[in-house]
Parts: sequence; structure tokens; C-alpha cells
Amino acid sequence: MSEKYQKKNIEKLLESLKGGIIMDVTKGADAYTAQEAGAVAVMALYKVPADIRTEGGVARTALVDKIEEIVNSVKIPVMAKARIGHYEEARMLETLGIDFIDESEVLTPADKKYHINKREFKAPFVCGARNLGEALRRIYEGAMMIRTKGEAGTGDVNQAIEHMRTIREEIAYLVGLYELGKSFSEKGIKNMEDELRKKSQEYGVPYELVYKVAESKKLPVLNFAAGGIATPADAAYMMKLGADGIFVGSAIFKSKDPEKRAKAMVMATKYWDNPTKLLEASRGLGEEMKGTAIGSLREEDKMQDR
Repeated sequence: MSEKYQKKNIEKLLESLKGGIIMDVTKGADAYTAQEAGAVAVMALYKVPADIRTEGGVARTALVDKIEEIVNSVKIPVMAKARIGHYEEARMLETLGIDFIDESEVLTPADKKYHINKREFKAPFVCGARNLGEALRRIYEGAMMIRTKGEAGTGDVNQAIEHMRTIREEIAYLVGLYELGKSFSEKGIKNMEDELRKKSQEYGVPYELVYKVAESKKLPVLNFAAGGIATPADAAYMMKLGADGIFVGSAIFKSKDPEKRAKAMVMATKYWDNPTKLLEASRGLGEEMKGTAIGSLREEDKMQDR
């Protein structure tokens, strides 16, 4: 297990996930379906987000026996969710040898004030974000991957689109400050360092992290799209917006033909810039998950605000 969490192996894992699709599963058979469809990893849950949303109650990390069933059913990496701020759920998942831990707003938050200090763990973490400030705070805490929060379990992609656009636009603003600062410096004019420092204070993260984003023009970790992605076209569009890959929650195993839809989502993610391939992937899929329009949700029912 200690070898699994060595830096070189985590970097190799991250590289293997890039450009791929990660599917939510609740049992070994579904995990196998995801693997055979071409998923690069699976996410173990006790219920898919749509069922968590409709059935209510307290959503916790999946049962250990169920996670082990999923792990033993596939050869691809297995991720699992822990509640926000719940150190011991995360510690348990790390001890189990899970490949990636998702400190997730889909589950009922354990701590409404603090997230897990992920630097205390050897296992890598992924966290959700609606904007650049959230993303950088999670990265500063130790997250090695970010995903848009979207609105899980709805099948409505608009919030995932909004969050991806927001992060991209806020990065562009930092890049503008950085480039303008270089131009001013060449002319002997005070550069824009003070403005970048203001943004670091606004975001609540070190200046060096903000500067790194401004200089590199991107987040220092992978940024996947998640939350409401229900169709092959949804997946392709999120890739077009700059996602490094896709998380799919309820859309596959709440549809009438999970095996066919899983393969279609993989195909659309891989060939996102090929309309002919997208059209091919979208044919004959059968009935989709019903879904819930974002506008119909009460504010207190929105998972993204956690």
C-alpha cells in the first residue's frame, strides 16, 4: 500500500486518468460494466447521487464490504467518497488502499466548517469546486484533482457548465494580470504583483499558488467535469470547455441500457471534437434518466453549496 501512494505512482495514476471517464458504481457487477465500456476508473458509493437525492436521509461513505466487492471486480482504479471534514472515513479508505478519495459534497457533510487537511494523508484526494477560489483552497489543503461540483443526481448539466466557465474565466483574469505586469515591468512601471496578492487574499491561499496559476495559465492539478452530465453530448461539451476528463454519476445506471450508455459516454469523451463520432455514440441509447431541472430545486436541496 505504501508503494501505491508513492509520488511516482500517483503521478502515473493521474496520467492514466487524463482524457477519460470515471463512473459511479454501487456494486461489483456495475463496476465490471464500467470497466468493459472503457472507463478509466470507478467511484464506489452506497447509492448513486440521484437516489441519494430522492431518498434523503444521511448519506455516508459506502460500506467497506461493498467497496471491497467493487475493488475485487475490476482491474481499473477504484475511488470512493468520504464526507466533507470526516477524517476517519478518509483514514479508513486510505487503510483499505483506495486509489483516490473524493471528499464529496454529494454525501452529507460531517463538518460544516472545515474540510479535511489532505496533506496529512498519503492517499490522493479529489474535491469539487464551483469557482477558482474554491479550487485553490482545496488544492492548498492537498487535493491532487479538482472536479466541477455541478449539481449531482439531477441530469441537468447547466451548473457543471457554469462552474467550468467560471474557473476558466477567473484563471484568464489572473493570466491577464500576470501578462500586464510583465509588460509594465519592461517599461519600468510598477507591475501587477499587488493585484495578484489581493486575489490571493480574496481566495485565502498563498500568493505563490495564485502566481503559479497566472504564470502557467491553468490549475496545477487535473480539472474534471462532474455534476449533471447525462448524455454523450453533455460529456463532449464539457471536454470542449476544457475539462481534463469526465465524472458520470447517475446517468449510466439509472438509464434503461447502462451497458450501451456507458460505452457511448466513453466514446463521446474520447472523440469529443468529432461530431460524426458523437452522433454515432448517441444513436439507439434508449430511455435516459428522468432528471431534475436545477430551477425546480429548493436552495437547501442543492448539494453544490456544501
